[in-house]
Amino acid sequence: MPQLNILRYPDPRLHTVAKPVAEVDERLRRLADDMLETMYAADGVGLAATQVDVHVRLLVMDTSAERDQPQVLINPEITARSAEMIRGDEGCLSVPTIYDEVERHARVSVRALGRDGQPFEFEAEGLAAVCVQHEMDHLLGKVFVEYLSLLKRERIKIKMIKKTRDELGKR
Repeated sequence: MPQLNILRYPDPRLHTVAKPVAEVDERLRRLADDMLETMYAADGVGLAATQVDVHVRLLVMDTSAERDQPQVLINPEITARSAEMIRGDEGCLSVPTIYDEVERHARVSVRALGRDGQPFEFEAEGLAAVCVQHEMDHLLGKVFVEYLSLLKRERIKIKMIKKTRDELGKR
């Protein structure tokens, strides 16, 4: 399975709103598998299709300590959110090396289709809740830095542009 290229902020394609998946077929399952491989190789806990320039409602995640519980969520929906909020440092494979504090719901209920196309529901809390909210933001064209102040966003944008330019210059 090939590793996929992860778009880097401030790439405008990261702001594309993903379309619902019409059919869970072999092509989509292969994409999910490639996304999992890409996520694990990049040492991430979640990855949305938007981040690999495929604009369908698909995300993968694995927040287990052993990194052996991959989840595939197709057309995910958050059906309930806790009133309780938590604040914590978030990072993103599309914004490498940048971490900042974001407020999220402490618990969420999620409904999605699995890799097999069958519907399922689950409750997530802690890191899993943060991860699913973060990845679903990507499907809506939103990157976590958009929760930060304009000044912080601009600094991050400049840093990412410079980092990308430096990396391209080394090739």
